[in-house]
Formats: sequence, C-alpha cells, structure tokens
Amino acid sequence: MLQKLFAPVDMTKGAPWEKITLFAIPMLIGNIAQQLYNTVDSIVVGRYVGDNALAAVGSAGPILNLLLVLFIGISVGASIMVAQYFGARQREELASTVGSCVTLTAFSSLIIMVAGPLVVEPLLELLNTPESITDWCAGYLNILFIGVAGVAYYNILSGVLRGLGDSMSALLYLLIATVLNIVLDILFVTRFDMGVPGVALATAIAQAVSAILCMWKLAHMREIFELRLRDLIPTRKHSMDMIRLGLPSGATQAVFSMAMIIVQSLTNSFGEMFIASNVIVMRIDGFAMMPNFSFGTAMTTYAGQNVGAKKYDRVDSGAKQGTLIAVGVSAAITALILIFGKYLMGIFTTTAELVDLSVRLMRILAVGYIAMAVTQSLSGVMRGAGDTMTPMWISLLTTVVIRVPLAYGISWLTRTPQLPNGNSDCIYISLLISWLCGALLTFFFYRKGSWRKKGL
Repeated sequence: MLQKLFAPVDMTKGAPWEKITLFAIPMLIGNIAQQLYNTVDSIVVGRYVGDNALAAVGSAGPILNLLLVLFIGISVGASIMVAQYFGARQREELASTVGSCVTLTAFSSLIIMVAGPLVVEPLLELLNTPESITDWCAGYLNILFIGVAGVAYYNILSGVLRGLGDSMSALLYLLIATVLNIVLDILFVTRFDMGVPGVALATAIAQAVSAILCMWKLAHMREIFELRLRDLIPTRKHSMDMIRLGLPSGATQAVFSMAMIIVQSLTNSFGEMFIASNVIVMRIDGFAMMPNFSFGTAMTTYAGQNVGAKKYDRVDSGAKQGTLIAVGVSAAITALILIFGKYLMGIFTTTAELVDLSVRLMRILAVGYIAMAVTQSLSGVMRGAGDTMTPMWISLLTTVVIRVPLAYGISWLTRTPQLPNGNSDCIYISLLISWLCGALLTFFFYRKGSWRKKGL
C-alpha cells in the first residue's frame, strides 16, 4: 500500500475528477509547506529582529524571482514532456528528457551563482530601497544565490516527479525540508543571533536536502525509466523541445518579475510601514493561491498524460470537473481568510496599525482568488497539451498592459497634499483588475481550442 502511494499515477484511466483531486491534494499540502519557507522567515525576523527586517525580506522577493526564471522555464518544459512521454509509454524518450533536465539545471545554477551577487546592489538602488533595509536585503539575497543549486534542483526535479503523476514523493521531501527550515530558522536567529542572513542560510540548506531526496527517488524509478550516464548528455531534440515548451513560461515569469520590481518601486515610495504590510499580505496571499496553483499543476499533468495517450475526450471532461472543484476550494479558503484575517496578520507583528492596514488590503483582493482558480486550471490544461504560448500572452497582457500602468495611473490620479505619492490602494486595485481580466481571456482561448494541436 505504501509503495503504491509513492508510485507514479496513470491519469489516462479512471474518473477524471478523482484522479485530479487525489493528485492535487498532496500538491496543495506541498504548496502550503513551500509557502511556509517564506512565511516562517517573515515571522521569525518580524518577531525577533523587527519590522524593518520584515520589510527587507519582502523587498528581496521580486529580485530573487527575477533571477530564478531560468529554472522555471526548465521545470515547466520538463514537466510537460515527462507527462506526455509517460502517457505515450515512451521509456527511452523519458530517460533522455530527465537526463537533459539534470544537466541544463547544473548550467543554469552556475550562471545564477555568478551573476546574482553582481546585480543585487544595483537592483536595490534602482528600486529606491530604503537605506535602513538595503544591507539586510543584499545579505539575504547573496546567500540564496550562492546556494541556488539546491533551490533549482528541488523545484525542477519535483516537477519531473509530478509529470510522472507522483505528487506524494515531492510532498514528503518538501515536508522534511520545511521542518528542517523551521528548526534552522529559529536556531540561527534566536540562538546564534544571525538575523536576516540566518533565515536565508536556513532556506538554502533545507532546499538542498529536498533536492538530494528528489534525485535519489528518480534514480530508483527503474520500472518507469532508467537514468544512465549517456542520458545526462543533453540531446538537441530534447533540449530544444524543453526550451520551446518552457521558454514562454520562463519569459512570462521574467516579465512578471520585472513588473513586480517596477511595482515594488512604487510600493517602496509609500514607506517602511506599507512595505512591511505588503510583505504580510503577500504571505497570506501565497496561502490563498495554494488551491489555484495546485489544481493548475494537476491539470497540466492530467492533460499532458491524456494528450500523450490521444484521449482528448478525457481532457475536456477533466478540464470542466477540475475547474469546478478548484473554484469551490478557492472560494472556501478565501472566506476563511476574510473571517480570520486579523488573527492571521497578528502572527507576523504586534503593531496594531500594521495589522489593520494588512486586513484592509487583503479584502481588496478577495474576489480575485476565485477568478484565479479559473485562470490557473484552464491554463494548466493548455500547457499540458503543449500550448505554453497562449498562457504567456495572457499573462503578459494582464501584467504589462493592465496591471503596471493601472497601478501608476491610480497613484498619479489620487495625489493630494496629504498623499504626495497617491493612494497606496492602487497596488491592490490594479492587481485585482488584472486577475479578473486574465480569467476572462483564459476562458475565451480555452474555448477557442487551438491548444488541441500542440502535442509532441
């Protein structure tokens, strides 16, 4: 029974809603655990170091995401290829894809280790980061860049495991790493007085442990494929397919991260209090998004395997059932966050003004999470089928054309002598509108159906 629980799952047979749900539940728990990495960092520094340290960890986020887009592209491309080759029962192609993925990740990690520390301080200056938190931001980021291989390999290899339908192993390894991260966070900050760099070091060590466990699992899946030394030499075909499928997602994340950096500059103009509040809201936002990301990934694997097996009727029924479940779960979690929001915000800080501001901002975003359930689920179907371009263009449109200009436009229109930089609500109103537009566009292009012709 235990062996079956941690085995790859064939999603080309059985009730679609059942396969999607059983796959998504470990994903949801895993995403919650993943979010705990950042959340525990914020709680520890907010409680034991101060509100400025909390702002520093949050301000580092957009820069970190920008420089990790290489891994996002590899991960998405590899996951789609693995799902389709697994569904088509092509053992040799599967082994070569995984081997190419391992080698490309090593090259990408080396690039980030060298380039990351060189651009940190210029980017912090470009963002108008307050001097009171600049040193903490730089120290936090430099440690994560040096240990980037662990972060990269966990995220990419767990994506490969999910492409095979094995979400339980990825969950187990992440839970181990999360517990380790929490223990090291508390140890480094409260006992060794390492401050913000301490939480970065704890995260890097914990991610490296989870990456090693993922590699061990893949090396022992000989009943599905056998990873040999020759498979580690990237082939032109698999590398190009991985780039073709993964580049749109990587490019989307790069533009999204750039937009976040531009918006972060506007956020920084509202002062340390608003920056700290933004960090708190984004941490809670991470949990609110969990069902959406979980079902989105589940739909990618489900669609990929069924497209590989040429079962398009199952793709259609799974898309409907999975989206409805995702919307229901997202609505329930959003309601809980709204009801208990004040208590959740109070975990991060004892400053009453900061708690009240965070609760108000969270309420602005509330209905957007239900819209994102539609976007993530249907985008997952299109990606799994091999159409990564359509979700990319939708993300670019809603982020670059709608969100960023809207944020700055509202800020400019609401300037007064009392609010020289405008109303800070512009950050969240623009985000909500971009989410609603994204859901409408995604539904339209899913119904159009051009994604059906994109399989490998």
